[in-house]
Amino acid sequence: MPIIRVEMLKGRSVEQKKALVESLTSGFVESCGGNRDNIQVVITEIESENWGIGAELLSDKSKH
Repeated sequence: MPIIRVEMLKGRSVEQKKALVESLTSGFVESCGGNRDNIQVVITEIESENWGIGAELLSDKSKH
């Protein structure tokens, strides 16, 4: 049972997340085979204040 994990910033709509789950599942089956009903996708949404790039929080970068 493959698990695909996605970590991304909060802010996507439910429709966008549904499309992402469908695309990732289809892509996995096309690339690796398997039964699409066994593929799990876990989305973890993270606040920009909890994500850093280049020694700076993303929440601070948006203030520039």
